[in-house]
Amino acid sequence: MRERGATLPEKCCAVAIMAKASVAGTVKTRLVPPLTPEEAAELNTCCLRDVAENIVDAAKQAPIQGFAAYSPLGSESFFDDVLPVGFKLLPPREPTIGRSLFHAARDLFAARYSSVCLVNADSPTLPTQFLVETVLRLREPGDRVVLGPAADGGYYLIGLKQFHRRLFEEIDWSTERVFRQTLARAGEIGVTVAPLPEWYDVDDEATLAVLAREIGPCRSRASPYLNGYRAPSTAAFLEKLATGNGGIERLFGRADPPAFPPPPPRED
Repeated sequence: MRERGATLPEKCCAVAIMAKASVAGTVKTRLVPPLTPEEAAELNTCCLRDVAENIVDAAKQAPIQGFAAYSPLGSESFFDDVLPVGFKLLPPREPTIGRSLFHAARDLFAARYSSVCLVNADSPTLPTQFLVETVLRLREPGDRVVLGPAADGGYYLIGLKQFHRRLFEEIDWSTERVFRQTLARAGEIGVTVAPLPEWYDVDDEATLAVLAREIGPCRSRASPYLNGYRAPSTAAFLEKLATGNGGIERLFGRADPPAFPPPPPRED
């Protein structure tokens, strides 16, 4: 494992991407079609690169150690070629997202990191400041959970000061109920939730179109997501896709992307 320098775990936040190696036919399958399995795998790689580089940028403003909680077993060499120098790998993820989040959080706290942030690999344009704000909120006195709501009802990020098993129990994973149910679990155990602004995951045809309007060849000022991370690898992929056979039509599908409401104002 490549490491940049020795940072004491108790002095920084472990920020882990929930990552899956890019094997055609196993990643971003809801994007096939309009993408081919190979294109979907390439997009997955681009998203991973951008999310990791975003974490590196955030680490310039807050004490962060980057990780990838990865799968499948045996794909370590793939991540050696994708992740920046200094990132570490967690042991292979569990087969379900809920168990993966549970074990990643537990293992990172066991390694004595002062706080833990788990972020998805599907939001390549997530604003860097959201990551920085998460870490800073987790450094404030008192227990809390930082939660980033996704436009589809899930969450793109969860930040923890302590390991709370209950936050990962009785959740209908991969449904529009995840964020709401996680709020309810936090309420049950009396932990304050610090919400971040809404952002979106790129995991189907509609959200691919949203991404294309944000950073693709047909950028639109009408997009509610205009201040995100520049995501250079993903932007380059969209540019290449647009020049191919049926490119623009494949980016936007059969209709314009859904009109997501603007993200809510940030709270002080």
